[in-house]
Amino acid sequence: MMLTLPKLKVNRDRLDLSITELAEIGKLANGGVCRLAFSDADIKARELVKIWMKEAGMTVRTDAVGNIIGTYAGKEERIAALATGSHIDTVPIGGRYDGCLGVLAGIEVARVLQESQTRLRHPFEVIVFSDEENSVIGCKAIAGNAPKDPERYRRKDSTDIQTCLQRVGGDWDKLDTAQRDRSEIAAFVELHVEQGGVLEAKNKQIGIVTGIVGQYRYMVQIVGRPNHAGTTPMNVRKDALVAASQLVLVINRLGVETIGDQVATVGHLTVSPNGTNVVPALVNLSIDLRDLSEENLQYLITEIEKEAMAIAENTGTEITFDQKLHVLPTLAKPELMATIADVCKKLDLSYDYLPSRAGHDAQEVGRFTDMAMIFVPSRDGISHSEEEYTSSEQCAQGAEVLLQTILAMDKSY
Repeated sequence: MMLTLPKLKVNRDRLDLSITELAEIGKLANGGVCRLAFSDADIKARELVKIWMKEAGMTVRTDAVGNIIGTYAGKEERIAALATGSHIDTVPIGGRYDGCLGVLAGIEVARVLQESQTRLRHPFEVIVFSDEENSVIGCKAIAGNAPKDPERYRRKDSTDIQTCLQRVGGDWDKLDTAQRDRSEIAAFVELHVEQGGVLEAKNKQIGIVTGIVGQYRYMVQIVGRPNHAGTTPMNVRKDALVAASQLVLVINRLGVETIGDQVATVGHLTVSPNGTNVVPALVNLSIDLRDLSEENLQYLITEIEKEAMAIAENTGTEITFDQKLHVLPTLAKPELMATIADVCKKLDLSYDYLPSRAGHDAQEVGRFTDMAMIFVPSRDGISHSEEEYTSSEQCAQGAEVLLQTILAMDKSY
């Protein structure tokens, strides 16, 4: 049944101004943004966001892991919140939309509710998650999945996590208190730029995310035997690079030919001793596998390891695998996807379904409560770059879908 939407509407100009103002903090000469988590720029941006939340009628708190949580009170007491949000930290040379759109659109929803004097049944939360671009400690802590070893979070400049959290009002020693559950958050919907080119290629205005892919990441070591390139016959060589080359082709073939929606990438490779006249003795390479199906990911790595054994035997090398990352996929809630689709129809916005191949805060939140994501197009599929761009109209369309989805959820949850 088609939804009947309330006559509330986001303010496109106000949202665009917020995006522009936030992008001034950490702005680079090339037009990009550098706002690394826990940096001076991040702290300044956090303070601005907290001001905007309070002006929108929200109470604001910072949890032990540095997440900022703005709450717009609901009519009913002791009822779980409907939540949205994302992050405002960036990669070293980032853009103004990645993460920030989700936070600022959430604040825009609160502004619309406040100026129309509208109270939902549920409390409405906007969450700014800590350090999404590096450790994802903010969303992991909320889900109760943050590793407790502080050394895992040490920054490149050697700053420890205890100091980082103190800078933003958190407390490492109280990390466990950041955990939330379904009794506190009934559902979470994150608005984000796509960071890919699918929507643009299909000429669709809105993406309804089917889930966030799981990730398997391995470092592979291939050990051969160094020898003189001129005097060593071909049939007695133990060439680590030849073995690595064959393995790279296997990984690509399995990624292409396996039935499914997987991607498989070798993005890092080093050769030693890396001499022109030396048979390569050692190769280290990375494998990155992503898919919505955990079963398919397990199949892929099993097949890769099986073919690697054959390559090792044929080339006289030794190949070992060391898993560095195992992130389980998170599927979006079908009922929420259906609500978003109904909203798009009512707003006369074209849409399509697609998985998210990048990680997001919603992936961890979706491990303990209902989750959905809304994508808007990224021009040329570019993100994590100063060239990242989503038009003000597209941002407003995404925010409008978010607003109307929250309003519909308030009736169904």
